[in-house]
Amino acid sequence: MRKLVILFLTVLLARVATAAETEPVSLKGLPVEISASGETNYVNGVATARDNVAIHIGDTDIYADSAEYSPETHEVRVDGHVRIYRAVNLYIGEHAMYNVETKEIKATSMRTRQDEFFVSGSDVATISEGAFRVKNGTLTTHDSAHPDFHLRAHTVRVYEKDRVIFQNVTFYIGDVPVFWFPYLYQSLDDEFSFLIAPAYLSSWGPSLLGHITFPLTDNIKSTVRLDYRARRGPAIGFDNDIRYGKDDKSMARIRTYFIQDQNPLINRTTIPRGDIGEGRYRFSLQDRTIISGDVYAIADMTKLSDPYVLEDFFQSEFRVDPQPDNVFAVVKTSPFYTLTAMSRFQANDFFTSTERIPDVTLDVKRHALFGGPIFYEGETGAANLRLQYPDDSGLKNYGAWRLDSFHQFTFPNTYFGWLSVVPRVGVRGTYYSETRDLGSTVFLPIDNPFIPEFLQILPTAPIVDGGDKFRGVFNTGVEASFKVSREWENVQSRAIGLDGLRHIIQPFTNFSYVASTDDNPADIFQFDRYQPTTQLPPIDFPQFTAIDSIDNWTIWRVGVRNRLQTRRDDVTINWMELETFVDINFDDPFDRTPYSNLFNRFSFSPLPWASLAISSQVPMFDKGFTEVNTGINLQPMRSLSVSLGHRYLNENPFFGNSSLYQFGGYYRVNDNWGVGVSEQYEAATGVLEQQRYAVYRDLTSWVASVGAVIRDNAGVKEYGVLLTFTLKALPKFSFDLNFDPQGAGEDQ
Repeated sequence: MRKLVILFLTVLLARVATAAETEPVSLKGLPVEISASGETNYVNGVATARDNVAIHIGDTDIYADSAEYSPETHEVRVDGHVRIYRAVNLYIGEHAMYNVETKEIKATSMRTRQDEFFVSGSDVATISEGAFRVKNGTLTTHDSAHPDFHLRAHTVRVYEKDRVIFQNVTFYIGDVPVFWFPYLYQSLDDEFSFLIAPAYLSSWGPSLLGHITFPLTDNIKSTVRLDYRARRGPAIGFDNDIRYGKDDKSMARIRTYFIQDQNPLINRTTIPRGDIGEGRYRFSLQDRTIISGDVYAIADMTKLSDPYVLEDFFQSEFRVDPQPDNVFAVVKTSPFYTLTAMSRFQANDFFTSTERIPDVTLDVKRHALFGGPIFYEGETGAANLRLQYPDDSGLKNYGAWRLDSFHQFTFPNTYFGWLSVVPRVGVRGTYYSETRDLGSTVFLPIDNPFIPEFLQILPTAPIVDGGDKFRGVFNTGVEASFKVSREWENVQSRAIGLDGLRHIIQPFTNFSYVASTDDNPADIFQFDRYQPTTQLPPIDFPQFTAIDSIDNWTIWRVGVRNRLQTRRDDVTINWMELETFVDINFDDPFDRTPYSNLFNRFSFSPLPWASLAISSQVPMFDKGFTEVNTGINLQPMRSLSVSLGHRYLNENPFFGNSSLYQFGGYYRVNDNWGVGVSEQYEAATGVLEQQRYAVYRDLTSWVASVGAVIRDNAGVKEYGVLLTFTLKALPKFSFDLNFDPQGAGEDQ
């Protein structure tokens, strides 16, 4: 093998005519070396090398079939199977020119990999350090000679680790052109995404939704939303995610959206709507400001043009929070207490809201008094409260100042080494500046024992000023429990996932006694009030938060927990668990039967791919209602997952009867195809409330799905067509298509 070492900034190379070996000198501190297995020579100031040429210059390595170097221009010309390795990047082609001084690359028919995508073109030239331009270029994330998708542009400018800029660009799936753009900017950081979502929903008509997310500054990420719905009209939105403050730990999110709705009265529900203007909007702010190490402020505010904006255009948000709150608070924390000053206000006058302007609360956490065995916890607050009804409801608003102070002592201890006993005693004093005078109001007997008497006071009843009032509350009680266990190491069964078995039995009890100086909370304005639910309310303080609904009660809750535990992957798991309990009601204002329903909470995980959960309550001892919720999750094979659910509710005084069946499943047919289904059927009404079907196709770099959704809301049906394209190979290069009317236009 012959070796030629090129010496820069020296005239010694002028005398090299045959193969020679010399120690390399440096150009700007970088030695340059060329080696080849074939002929090497130096003629007329140009050095040449042939066959298996290797060139090493600092952090750059060049390999080719042949090479020429001119000391005057500092350029290396390489031909044939050219590979240029510079730092972590690779350039591949047939012909290239590399300037060893400026590190500029000029090439024809060259391709390169940058981070997780591939660029190729007929002409590649370096613009500056870490940047190059490609003419007639293509870009893809699919490492294949025939990629599933690519972008083809007249000019592509790549700025490593920063951005890619396209001019006159067409997006292809396979060889089929899908979209054309005169200009496209793609950031290479995680804060940039570009989305176009064709969508169809029967209440929208054919629609085109899109947004561009980009970094406005280092700490501000912005999103511009541009939507058009055929039945609704154009819409625009502007969102900002902001980080600020010390170490950028504070954050804020501002969201705006405006639509000129051409058909605001379209209604896919059975609930009638009043007049709604065409100009519809939402504005929201979520903020958390770190003021100091133990003080922070939060803000959660939403202003809507009408009560149906979220339901019509942000359905996912509507299902989670149909009536968003408006709260501002400053919080001071410490290991012993939390001090909160907050303000809640009615920004949307079409929603019922309990205003708190202001509300200051000191919450003292449970801790040992003077390091002794007695523990103390407390909560003291002052609030200006006002219940605000919608303007057009015809109901009268009311308000009052409330000063409330609660203090409780506990004495936890263990007796005989196995019996845990926690007695408690507490007092509460509450002052109301305003109450209502019930006068000669007669409370009629209520047949249903689950409806408290004070709920007979309807919101439409006239309010007679009853003056101020102080209410005192005394509470006491005791909790106790113990555990008994036994182990069977020889219980082994691979079929049902047993590697040893431990049975733990834990009987428990909780007795609660509450005495109030007010015989009926109906004369107290209900701000923090009892909310109807199918579950038992807490019988402890401060867990019972309905301060204004506190009444006399004497309740004894008894139950037992059974746990069967085994080992799985060297970790102890609950193989089976059953919790059973019941309330004995000596005096319960929320359940006037001698005994509550019998509650059972059962879970069973025999295998890693199978689980069963059942939560039930049945009136075994007295009259009541029945509720059974069941959920089954199965994955019997890697390619199949199934979920089954059933909710049964019968004769509850606050909620309608229901027998709701839910089914979901996904089956991966092979490496490229999969099918999914989701259904929801209400047997009580005989309505198939929702159907979703989808077929998935793995396109190597993309996952595509096509399907349909049908929703039935008491006879009013909603139809949608689903088409999604999700890019797998480079998540931060987000050229996504989302044809999902359920989530289109919302957070992805």
